[in-house]
Amino acid sequence: MSRTLRHAQDTLIIREEDPQDDGVRTAIRSINEAAFGRPEEADLIDRLRGERVILLSLIAESGQQIIGHILFTRIAIEKNSCSVPAVALAPVAVQPAYQRQGIGERLIREGLDLLRERNEKIVIVLGHPNYYPRFGFSKEKAEPLVSPFPKDAFMALELRAGALDGASGRVKYPPAFGLSSEFTKIK
Repeated sequence: MSRTLRHAQDTLIIREEDPQDDGVRTAIRSINEAAFGRPEEADLIDRLRGERVILLSLIAESGQQIIGHILFTRIAIEKNSCSVPAVALAPVAVQPAYQRQGIGERLIREGLDLLRERNEKIVIVLGHPNYYPRFGFSKEKAEPLVSPFPKDAFMALELRAGALDGASGRVKYPPAFGLSSEFTKIK
């Protein structure tokens, strides 16, 4: 999958990561380390790869250079014995020299569109409360969900209308996220 989008004077290509391409993996690691100023997000991506829970990994390329990355991972919402599949958006990163040019926004929109096409219904994000609502994320939609994160930064998005109606329960993350065991048991 590859989609070409116009960006400034350049062409921005957003495509799925080729899991066999070690050069892309190295670039993704470098982008995340540079964007966050630390290795934790890059290490998280490596752990998620090892656990085989990645649903979608997109890269943004400009002039044969990888300048952005976004990752979507399988999670679940569990209440009693019922488990509802959901998706975590984390992390999204853009090389510092290319930030504030709409590349992160393009990665998010493209990723959400692809998840809709793949019939996913719910996406969860921990992020800036002034940034993610533009994509439809809402802390109100996430209100009945239990997570270890601050309520003002924990948001949910319905990719299918009504997907969160009546939903409540604990959000379960893969162990790679390093949360307490009550938040990391995905069946």
